[in-house]
Amino acid sequence: MKSESQNSFAIAGAGLLGRLLAWQLLRQGHKVTLYDAGALTSPNCAAWTAAGMISPLSEAVVSDRNVYEMGLYALQIWPRWLQELGKDDAALYEGRGSLVVAHPQDLSELQQFAQDLEYVLPEASNYRHVAGPEIHDLEPDLSSSFQQGLLLEDEAHLDNRTLLLRLASEIRRLGAHCIEHCPVEVSAGAVISARGEERFDWVLDCRGTGAKDRLTELRGVRGETLHVQTNEVRLHRPVRLMHPRYQLYIVPKPEQRFIIGATQIESEDRSPMSLQSSLELGSALYTIAPAFAEARILEQGVNLRPAFMDNQPHITRTEGLISANGLFRHGYLLAPAVVTQVLAELGLSAPSPFAHLLTPSLGESQL
Repeated sequence: MKSESQNSFAIAGAGLLGRLLAWQLLRQGHKVTLYDAGALTSPNCAAWTAAGMISPLSEAVVSDRNVYEMGLYALQIWPRWLQELGKDDAALYEGRGSLVVAHPQDLSELQQFAQDLEYVLPEASNYRHVAGPEIHDLEPDLSSSFQQGLLLEDEAHLDNRTLLLRLASEIRRLGAHCIEHCPVEVSAGAVISARGEERFDWVLDCRGTGAKDRLTELRGVRGETLHVQTNEVRLHRPVRLMHPRYQLYIVPKPEQRFIIGATQIESEDRSPMSLQSSLELGSALYTIAPAFAEARILEQGVNLRPAFMDNQPHITRTEGLISANGLFRHGYLLAPAVVTQVLAELGLSAPSPFAHLLTPSLGESQL
């Protein structure tokens, strides 16, 4: 539905938040100029490197209940948004849950995960224990060594790269002015770049770690992923491996591709993956399914996730300028709540259920 009056919006940063906000604003009839320091078709944002999991139960164990609640909201919103993007976009979303397993020598790690889950979410009923035969009914290509696991039944994952490209295409179709390879500085109602100063009714700052010039508490947290391809293994859902040193995840993608990653590294180093990291990810992958031995390595991904000290997303607002940042490792999980609340701050939607969490008082230095 179009708004009664048309406003001009500048969006700085064409990552996940920037694209979703541009899409939503254009659909309401507003004028949008989208700036990015890179290219829309080959972005360097964390959302491109990410695995695209929507995993509220898994993340609740290593974060808190707020992340879980926003994740449940995401499970409701993503199917609707994808349907609105186009009839064929249902293929971008898989909602078959996720599977958590451990090798026999590491069962204590799986048991600890289950205990933590029960402690954080004592009322949750959307997961259950599974034993060897059911594990291999769910995922026949996993190693036969896995005899105990947890099926997190409501979790989902997205084909994130196709989604980002589809959003870029739709944003252009709806008439956005997309300015690529253009780093910017932002202020209330203004964007400053090599093009000079340009004025708008509203500026939305969604630059991720690129916004550190304004958001003094923001930090980058390194994430590493390995992208492989093989026709020898099929997975129907993300699989998480509990291990004493790391929690590894594998997420299936189209064309028999898989993304493998582990937990975050507290570093702002963007250099390529180390030999040790590559060997650890590859070795763990081989133990999950020996047929991965013949997989071909397509890419080693490294990026920085934008995070505040509490690892929660924050929205700050002054007249003419809104900043939305801090998705951390939960980008696709938290984006629906953040986008909904930004639109509410603009008076273009009802407030999200998480307004009190997303708009903390950060002080003048953050504005």
